[in-house]
Amino acid sequence: MQLALCDGDRERCVSPAALQLLAIVDAARARDGRARLGEINRAINLAIRPMSDLAQYGEIDVWSSPLVTFTHGAGDCEDYAIAKFVALRLAGVADDDLRIVIMRDTLHGEDHAVAAARLDGRWLTLDNRRMAMVEDAQVRNYRPTFVIDQHGIMRYSDTPLLARLPDRDLTPSVALNATVQPSLISSSN
Repeated sequence: MQLALCDGDRERCVSPAALQLLAIVDAARARDGRARLGEINRAINLAIRPMSDLAQYGEIDVWSSPLVTFTHGAGDCEDYAIAKFVALRLAGVADDDLRIVIMRDTLHGEDHAVAAARLDGRWLTLDNRRMAMVEDAQVRNYRPTFVIDQHGIMRYSDTPLLARLPDRDLTPSVALNATVQPSLISSSN
């Protein structure tokens, strides 16, 4: 609600965090395609400093709204992912082209969250660990566990599904939702 109020009347906005996020969105709105996504990825990566939830809140796992994250100026991977997801929506990216992906880092044995956006039929990851966006098929050393979008949460399974949908073969590590595509970030469309 605060973002909507500030977006409609910047002069009377009382939230510096909302104004900071909206400035990022404004810069992204001025761009198209990959440049729009890249603007948001880089700007949010630079606006938030990495900090664990334990160090910041004294708790193991806290998912914060973008305004809380921008107010603190710090967050962990899911805080970056949430802020990017919201900024991308505000910048005009369609709901069906946005995801938050929870992955297991197979090298370090920890979970990691990224935002993902579909552009020209391909999913790009917007990761707080890198400035460059990477196509999902090129992501290495991560195993997806969950995808969050406007429809809900899809859980990935390592068990192959023995099914065939029209014009679509399913492969191992696809989400339990049988309409997903075989890639790191699958579409439910």
